[in-house]
Amino acid sequence: MPNDHFMSRFAGNEGSERIAPSPSAFPRLTDACMWQLYQFPLCPFSRKVRLLLGEKGVAYDLIRESPWQMRDEFLDLNPAGTTPVMVDEDTGATLIDSQAICEYFEETVERFPLISGTAAGRAEIRRLVAFFDQSFYGDVVAPLLHERMKKRLVERAPPDARILREAMKRANTHLDYMDYLLDHRSWMAGGTMSLADVTAAAHVSVADYVGGIDWSSHDPVRRWYAGFKSRPSFRPLLSERMEVIAPPAHYEKPDF
Repeated sequence: MPNDHFMSRFAGNEGSERIAPSPSAFPRLTDACMWQLYQFPLCPFSRKVRLLLGEKGVAYDLIRESPWQMRDEFLDLNPAGTTPVMVDEDTGATLIDSQAICEYFEETVERFPLISGTAAGRAEIRRLVAFFDQSFYGDVVAPLLHERMKKRLVERAPPDARILREAMKRANTHLDYMDYLLDHRSWMAGGTMSLADVTAAAHVSVADYVGGIDWSSHDPVRRWYAGFKSRPSFRPLLSERMEVIAPPAHYEKPDF
């Protein structure tokens, strides 16, 4: 089962930051920012939501949350204690789970549709979204974050080299499949960018941040990801850092 829970356990609650689309790239849909997004920098599910919001031109306040602290205020919003969570400051409406949030904005914001095309095409987009949220996350992102982030920040323990090697081996297998898709399609799910690309980029970016991707033999994915990193929606993610964990030197560079 895709798990927004594991990712939600390792952040600090350090106030909010307003995120608005670049005026030159994404005309804002409203003058006032009503939405608050509870997340932390290396949560791939939150990154997925942030990328979709950026592409659709939806502004929001970014709230840093530490769900492992089990704050009563956060549990009142989401008893499961998971990120991402979005709250409309004006109405109090609460959205929980990355896919539910993405589907909500896909249905309510017409700009830049990310689940479009034929019924078969939309089914393929959703299949790949589930693949990245479940298989890629479970095989690659979750173990990498547990070993390289949770153990360092929470458990104060060294990483297990065997688990890291296995996660990186599985990452290579998944990137082989992504190479195959991109050898036959312009984007992950077909001829246009979709939520499948957004979801894939979110998970790949977290794995890349913690040094879990070997780019040496994956040119199709590298080219796709380099293009994604150049998009205005992606730039805020590249500049953020998780405390005491530094990314590789290439992480911020679109041309790497």
